[in-house]
Amino acid sequence: MDELKIPEDRVACLIGKTGITKRLIEKKTKCKLEISSEGDVIIEGEALDSYLCQSIVKGVGRGFNPSIALKLLREDYVLVVISISDFCGKSKKDLIRVRARLIGEQGKVRVMLERLGEVDIVIYGKTVSIIGNINEVVIAKQALENLIRGSKHGNVYKLIRKRKDQNKFRD
Repeated sequence: MDELKIPEDRVACLIGKTGITKRLIEKKTKCKLEISSEGDVIIEGEALDSYLCQSIVKGVGRGFNPSIALKLLREDYVLVVISISDFCGKSKKDLIRVRARLIGEQGKVRVMLERLGEVDIVIYGKTVSIIGNINEVVIAKQALENLIRGSKHGNVYKLIRKRKDQNKFRD
């Protein structure tokens, strides 16, 4: 049995309309979910199934659509959560500035990172989360950390392209 906490405003998304999302996650992971209105989630199931279910619940809790979080059932997919506070400290002004750099005007930066990196990215609260193939997630994580540290957007896009080309060459 595992316990974790998700934000209260994500509980409805985890449960879904008439409980459909909760039932789908339970069916796919062979686990039993108990979800409180405060965001406390109890997961009951076998160790591996419970781990997968926990990853999916964390993904939904970090702001992903449940259909995207369910990609974590694939063997080579992972969820990575980056804390923006670790890079910019406790300053609310810095947090807002960094979030704006990551989202971009009308979400263009986030969309570009998702397209180039072939990953799904969500900026929620004080975190940036990535779901994707493990190789792409490593590249996207480095790119996001560079942006958080203040690298130019163009340089980050070039880095992603270069790293992906290197990976293709290795394969």
